[in-house]
Amino acid sequence: MAKPTFQLPARGASPDLELAKKAPKNADVYLVPVFKGEEGLELPASALLDDAALRTVLETLTAVGATGKADEITRVPAPEKVAADSIVAVGLGDSEDVTHETVRRAAGAAARSLTGVGTAVTTVGDFGLGPAVEGVALGAYQFRGIRSEEPTADALPVEKVIFLGDTKAAKDEFVTAQITAESVLLARDLVNTPASHLYPEAYAGILAAAGRDAGLDVEVLDEDALEKEGFGGILAVGRGSARPPRLVRLSWSPRKAKTSVALVGKGITFDTGGISLKPAAKMEDMISDMGGSAAVAATIIAAARLNLPVKVTATLPLAENMPSGTATRPGDVITHYGGLTSEIINTDAEGRLVLADALARASEDDPDYLVETATLTGAQMVALGARTAGVMGTDEFRDRVAGTGRSVGEPAWAMPLLEEQAEELKSPVADIRNSHNSRNAGMLFAGLYLSKFIHEDIEWAHVDIAGPSFNTGGVSGYTVKRATGVPVRTFVTLLRELAEQK
Repeated sequence: MAKPTFQLPARGASPDLELAKKAPKNADVYLVPVFKGEEGLELPASALLDDAALRTVLETLTAVGATGKADEITRVPAPEKVAADSIVAVGLGDSEDVTHETVRRAAGAAARSLTGVGTAVTTVGDFGLGPAVEGVALGAYQFRGIRSEEPTADALPVEKVIFLGDTKAAKDEFVTAQITAESVLLARDLVNTPASHLYPEAYAGILAAAGRDAGLDVEVLDEDALEKEGFGGILAVGRGSARPPRLVRLSWSPRKAKTSVALVGKGITFDTGGISLKPAAKMEDMISDMGGSAAVAATIIAAARLNLPVKVTATLPLAENMPSGTATRPGDVITHYGGLTSEIINTDAEGRLVLADALARASEDDPDYLVETATLTGAQMVALGARTAGVMGTDEFRDRVAGTGRSVGEPAWAMPLLEEQAEELKSPVADIRNSHNSRNAGMLFAGLYLSKFIHEDIEWAHVDIAGPSFNTGGVSGYTVKRATGVPVRTFVTLLRELAEQK
């Protein structure tokens, strides 16, 4: 009997991106950057506009009240003899304060405003090509889901954005940014997909197909293999669901690799809390509880597409946490992969159970570095808010990962593992317990729990993205509603740096 094939039921829409030396003969929009100067609006020289057109556009923008403040969007008709229908100016703020993140956010805001546009040509990349490419791709992204009617043309994102630049000197920066952005969009698509269509078996099939297409080695363990090999944490979480768990391993092993990195990501395709049932309000957002695994899968695919000379292995535990007559109960004791036992205090602290197995398995490969991410604790949002990830781990590497996140516009903050919580981790009936029954430092307790499954000589970091992974607020810059794709850009940048490390 042939194995079923799985694919995503819907994909997000985003523009085609192109790097060109000069603008096409006709375009719908010229997208240009402007600054907020001390004496008013400033419009820098542009390859899209000659001196006369530049003066006309500046006068028109000033007349309609454009100020150049960051992320401000102003649209005006194009002057005569300009090969575009309209000019869209996007503010970058004070020219002396412009950073890559300024450009990324402005490009995202501008791209989102271009719905219904066919072709836009832009010089925003003059102030940071890579950030501009990422901002446009991420900001224009739309995910409509599964609908019976097609959208009208004026509701769709801009079809194509052409970045002006040196096609030889800037090609590597353009391609790297494009692949990175496309990887973020893959993670967004996965997270936005409802659990009716993305459950462990289907998710494993989708990841396996995407991995093979990218040239990765793929291994998928079903429930029988998990039982045989002793993955007690994954099985404990998955046994309450009629849709059994999976473990997916994706590997990128280039010949010249001198550094090895293990990536691990939580893949709970839907989280009801199990027997420790969550409140009904906003439970629909729990389709996002596999955000860590989506980010990790997208990262290793990016590593392969970028041909990074670093060995990367992704270990992705996939399960659905459901209450039923076969579900794990509070008070049960389970045996994790590797032999450590855990008392279950709260079945809604399930992510750390599947991650424990995955971390123990990833540690067996003896990587130089291990990076794991998960939508793990509500305590992360209590401590750091909805946009800043908490990072725990070995001190130096933890700080490096957090710093990398901040450098690419994915805010992260280093957090400690508390010595005093070691006592709270103890159980009267098992080696450790999965919850400490306290409101205090829940994010840090989860990190301490995970640390018990990582070999002592491995540099590691745990990144809690409970808030940053899924935006339930309004849009801003290149951050859209729902799935954000965090922390794909952090991880891709980290792998690029580790690949270059001597």
